[in-house]
Amino acid sequence: MSLDSLKASIPDYAVDLRRNLDAVTGGSGLSPQRLWGTVLVTAIASRSAVVLRELGAEARARLSPEAYTAAKSAAATMAVSNVFHRTRHLLSDREYGALGAGLRMSVIGDPGVDRVDFAFWALAVSAVNGCGVCLDSHERELRRAGLDRAAVQEAFKIASVVHAVGVTLDAEAVLAE
Repeated sequence: MSLDSLKASIPDYAVDLRRNLDAVTGGSGLSPQRLWGTVLVTAIASRSAVVLRELGAEARARLSPEAYTAAKSAAATMAVSNVFHRTRHLLSDREYGALGAGLRMSVIGDPGVDRVDFAFWALAVSAVNGCGVCLDSHERELRRAGLDRAAVQEAFKIASVVHAVGVTLDAEAVLAE
């Protein structure tokens, strides 16, 4: 299956997802590295095997080996960070915020790619994982780096489409059983 096959596998009742996937992968003004890194990290965060298999293969073909590895690192790091920070934020006992995290996240300091791309990917994963603390942090970082709101919004636009494709295709697979 290719990107085109993935789009074709989206059921007709979700035709807008097909159009949206086409738009975010083909009509974006993002650099190829920023775009395909975002597609890869959100495919990982979607937890959909079919979406990850197909979009992961597309991303591998379009990214340098360094960017492909850095994007996977962003997804892995944010999987930890999003759960940790979201939980601390949601607990009513604010004393947890005063405790040190004690979690290693050294890749954030040296991601192996442009730091803005890495922060963009981290924002996209945080959107899928629903961590407001991480969303705020990475959005501020991107805005300080000069991205306007429309550019920042591309991260969570891609995240929402990739996630929705995964949800839809996984539901179809289960319902077809």
